[in-house]
Amino acid sequence: MWITSHAREQIHSACRTYLRMPDGGPRRSRLMTSVFTFKYLPLVLIGIFALSSASNLSTSAPAANAAFRIVYLSKQYSEPLPLSQAEKIPLNNGIQGARIGLIDDNVAAHLLGREFELVAAVDQSDPVIKARSMLSGNTLVIADLEASDLLAVADLPEARNAMILDARTSNDSLRQEQCRENVFHIAPSWSMRADALAQYLFWKHWREWVLVRGNNPADVGFANAIKRAAARFRGHIVAERVYEVEAGSRHASAGRQLVQQRLPFLTAGLPDHDVVFVVDTGETFGDYLPYNTSNARPVVGTHGLAAVAWHPSFAEYSASNLQNRFERRVGRDMTERDYTAWLGVRVLGEAAIRTASADAHVLYPYVLSDQFAIAGYKGIGMTFRHWDLQLRQPILLSGPRTLVSISPQDGFIHPRFSTDTLGFDEAETKCRLAL
Repeated sequence: MWITSHAREQIHSACRTYLRMPDGGPRRSRLMTSVFTFKYLPLVLIGIFALSSASNLSTSAPAANAAFRIVYLSKQYSEPLPLSQAEKIPLNNGIQGARIGLIDDNVAAHLLGREFELVAAVDQSDPVIKARSMLSGNTLVIADLEASDLLAVADLPEARNAMILDARTSNDSLRQEQCRENVFHIAPSWSMRADALAQYLFWKHWREWVLVRGNNPADVGFANAIKRAAARFRGHIVAERVYEVEAGSRHASAGRQLVQQRLPFLTAGLPDHDVVFVVDTGETFGDYLPYNTSNARPVVGTHGLAAVAWHPSFAEYSASNLQNRFERRVGRDMTERDYTAWLGVRVLGEAAIRTASADAHVLYPYVLSDQFAIAGYKGIGMTFRHWDLQLRQPILLSGPRTLVSISPQDGFIHPRFSTDTLGFDEAETKCRLAL
């Protein structure tokens, strides 16, 4: 039987989906390098369908127009420009990750006679108005929206029966007092990021911190999470400074001179400290802080050593596979928002395939059950917390060009999931969901 190279690629990807090892260990690598030849291709196909049957997957083909539809809802927000001219602005940030996720979903779905369709709305119009029309008959949504728009969409009557996956926000309030029963969170929260860094600083015995932050709402939110992390992991914030943004401090030649003079002054006269914790979500000064502090100290936070869900340098657990596939198709590195959008589409795709349904009423309890875990190239099967619908996940600690560590750190234990040492645990939550 003649099989085209495209078909072989699909079979390879399908096997990668269904034979995925939870720990991404060496057994998986040996499987990938030894099995995929024409000699063993029939056995591979038999194995795929055997695994499908064992997982109670429906193989009956639906009607020709019965595609599983996923809505990607976003808006062309004004994005902060990078301080460095060497850093290029990623085009179609987020949606490109969702498109790769759709390809991955369909490789598995086509073997079962099903198909996924991505309906995208990314423009400058009001996402609430778009949501009213797009959610009619559609219940699976990837939301690449800022906090206020996300809440407005989630509260629409049309979204009452929807399953919305938040791929953008880190606001702790959306996981706490303002949580919604129809919103799952793929992106890590500020508290998860702060705890990930605090665990590493605890391991390094760097306990004395100076906090330097901007003054926009996101900066304040992350700074509050850092203060919480300090209390949890025996850190001590010995001083806090606020950077007031001035015109001309970004790209102009005078900007470099202004920053070089101002940042040492901002960080002068501080008590003895181990690190400088920078919070600059608006990209106004954070990149300038390393090498411009008054004392020679490491910089961590939004710049320097940063806590992220994804980074182009990450290659462990076969992550380079996803990085390379993304770069070949898109022509640039995969950003964090590309990754969270990809992961959101994969969550919906995996759940829909396993339950043979695209109904949010069916998928909702399934993804919260012990039967569900999603592989995201981080070494473990990731699951959702039932108390705030946040995805548990390891957090990468990365410098500008290389991975430094991954949290949770060794030694931080939890009765059920070590990843629940990052962020708000069940006993701490202020989210009240009627599940």
